[in-house]
Amino acid sequence: PPPKEAILLLGSSSFTMWTDVHNYFPEKTFINRAFGGSSLLDLNLYSNELLAPYQPKQIVIYCGENDIANNAKAKTVLNRFKNFYKEIRKYHPNIPVEYVSMKYSPSRENMWPQMKQANSLIQKYISKQKNIRYIDITKVMNDEKGNVRTDIFLEDMLHMKPEGYQLWTGVLAPYLK
Repeated sequence: PPPKEAILLLGSSSFTMWTDVHNYFPEKTFINRAFGGSSLLDLNLYSNELLAPYQPKQIVIYCGENDIANNAKAKTVLNRFKNFYKEIRKYHPNIPVEYVSMKYSPSRENMWPQMKQANSLIQKYISKQKNIRYIDITKVMNDEKGNVRTDIFLEDMLHMKPEGYQLWTGVLAPYLK
């Protein structure tokens, strides 16, 4: 059986590929149920399978980037996120939820305007909800000139190297229960 009181990671490949997340947070217990290529549309479709079997102490979501890559507009991504958040609250009415902002992957630079808008809309929505926080990971991924660092990405310029996850660790640590 899955461990109780773990941190449930949900979302797309940026979490799926973080297979050694326990090494970055050795004092935490994780259940990683992210799956590559997933969108918020998928999380809604599989909400029962992703949420019902678990009794987590916290849920952390990284998702939305693939929605934009599949031509969803920012408002559509927001609505998909709202729907998934409602699903979370059906299964887990009181546990803390964290939403990690969409990163600006160099291979998807043409999509950054939609991602920025979606991040902003989601952040605004979250600010009016209870027991959920927005975590902006975009700034830590920039160089001193404010440009997205390419050295922290794999050759595909979409997925991250361990150095990218190390940056995320510093940002996420204060939010994890």
